[in-house]
Amino acid sequence: MLSGGSALAAVATGLVLNARLLPFGFAVSDVLQGPWWRRLLGAQLLTDESAAFALQQHDPRRRRAAFWICGVALFVIWNLAVLLGGLAGGLIGDTDVLGLDAAFPAVLLALVLPSLRDRGTRTAALTGAAAAVAVTPFVPAGLPVLFALVGLLFAGRPGATPHAGNAGKTAGTDPAGPEAAVSAVKQEVR
Repeated sequence: MLSGGSALAAVATGLVLNARLLPFGFAVSDVLQGPWWRRLLGAQLLTDESAAFALQQHDPRRRRAAFWICGVALFVIWNLAVLLGGLAGGLIGDTDVLGLDAAFPAVLLALVLPSLRDRGTRTAALTGAAAAVAVTPFVPAGLPVLFALVGLLFAGRPGATPHAGNAGKTAGTDPAGPEAAVSAVKQEVR
């Protein structure tokens, strides 16, 4: 808006940017089970980082612990850092010389790297990155990231390629068959 954009463009950008939280919510919905107030509180702690740490855990207890610990820690640290930044920002002067603009992409890269061990995910990410870079000179800023979604066409089916050392445990490849999976879910619900 400071560079001439409209309020509608700012709202639309915010909605598109934060739409990523919807699939994150689906992916970690199991850690937010319980009374409505716990789900509401957990929704406030849903970030890229809390979802990434939770998704790396396969044990339900560790998954919940990773989500809640990461979410609460980020909430506290983020708000303290904003307060300190607001107080100290005037003392620093030109913050551009610190290279802080590289921090956000570096954090996202660190969160994504563990998932790139999977061949399908790696193929999708590299294809998407190549598509985004290829169209960057020809489309307006912000659109290359949408072209990166082309990589999803090359991701393959979930569970089609088990992780090394994790054969038979990947979704859809349980050697006991779907009946055992349904039974396990019923036991979990009880």
